Amino acid sequence: MRTSLLLCAALGAAWTLAIPQTAEACGGVFCDGGLPNSMPVNQDGENVLFVLNQNEVEVHIQISIDPNTNAQKFAWLIPIAQIPEFEVGSQPLFDALLNSSVPTYQLQQTFEVCGEDGISGGLSSASNGDPGLSSGDGGTGTEGNDSGGEDPVVFKTTAGAFEIVVLQDQTIEPIKQWLIDNEYQWIDGSEMVLQQYLDEGNVIVALKLAAGSDGGDVHPIVLRYPSNENCFPLRLTRFASIENMDIRVFVLGNSRAAPTNYRHVLVNPLKIDWLQFAANYKDVITKAVDDLEAEGLAFVTEYAGPSNVVQPFAFNFYSTSWNEAAFVGLPPEEVISTLNNQGLANCFGADFCFYNHPLVEGLLNDFLPVPDGLTAEEFYANLQAYADQIDAMAWGDGSAFAQALDSRIIAPGEHAQELVDAYPYLTRMYTVISPNE
Repeated sequence: MRTSLLLCAALGAAWTLAIPQTAEACGGVFCDGGLPNSMPVNQDGENVLFVLNQNEVEVHIQISIDPNTNAQKFAWLIPIAQIPEFEVGSQPLFDALLNSSVPTYQLQQTFEVCGEDGISGGLSSASNGDPGLSSGDGGTGTEGNDSGGEDPVVFKTTAGAFEIVVLQDQTIEPIKQWLIDNEYQWIDGSEMVLQQYLDEGNVIVALKLAAGSDGGDVHPIVLRYPSNENCFPLRLTRFASIENMDIRVFVLGNSRAAPTNYRHVLVNPLKIDWLQFAANYKDVITKAVDDLEAEGLAFVTEYAGPSNVVQPFAFNFYSTSWNEAAFVGLPPEEVISTLNNQGLANCFGADFCFYNHPLVEGLLNDFLPVPDGLTAEEFYANLQAYADQIDAMAWGDGSAFAQALDSRIIAPGEHAQELVDAYPYLTRMYTVISPNE
């Protein structure tokens, strides 16, 4: 049996990924935004990682919240075939996936000697790897409430900073009313699409930030459930997306992945603005995806090759020096020095702190809130000096902090490292999608 991966797109449409029989590497390994000649790729939009396990779906979804909006108003609905397990995902893994596999276009200047004295110069265009973002054509890549009762909630849990409920009913109205009554943001006009998901036998997963959490606590989510068909819904994107929103799909597996019921398009290298290091890249992709026959439902492959290109970018996935047990029973004024010793923070001087994981500062804010009149830098860089102002009730005996550190940073990071080590092949695909598509 072939493992396939299904993304449910606009009404009635979907695209699948399947494991191929053969695979060849293409593309390049470059740092998105980190090198002078890097292609300026916008990393907003939706980023998803699929892990092609046999008989199991594992999907990592990066969640981004607009910093200009109230994070407490954030709500997210995911139609899915059955109730999954939920875990915290690794933001450093997504950072590494994005930065380690971005293609680069640049000019290389060459000179040739003509005759004994004459010299002629020229410019030649080149991309690191194949010119264009290629992937050959031949890839085939890699509890319910049925009664319509008044209470549509069939499952509740938490994962990191998120409260999660799973809702099920025969009609969308009870689900809609429950979400509104429980202060989940509702998108007007989404009833028909959600009803279609219910008619197909799906449940609706609803996520929002738990009380006391804010934008600094946001992290990816992992969904896992037994199945041979991997599905990620895109129909609801029409209500939240802008025109030509970026969609990036990463696939870790044993060989290359490619779309089978979406089109696969190639980039015309003659359309690339080489002089500006592919500053018009998204425009070129958009035109290729929107061209005849593709009609907005197509992907390009930006990288297909060994997964060992994925290296930690700004933050480590995981370190054996990280140890949550060290914080249990720890006096709160020693927290920063312990984080420093484990390599999770670099705080020194009177007002300098740098954190080696994006969630560390958020956890400190939760369990060691900054006293009034102080900045975070002043407080955390010199806890000993402000020991009498520490909120002892918020810290407790350190057990809650230790548990949060493990569930949000250590365990997700260890799993991220295991994935990169276990699966030898990475495929990165990219498209842009608009509400009408």
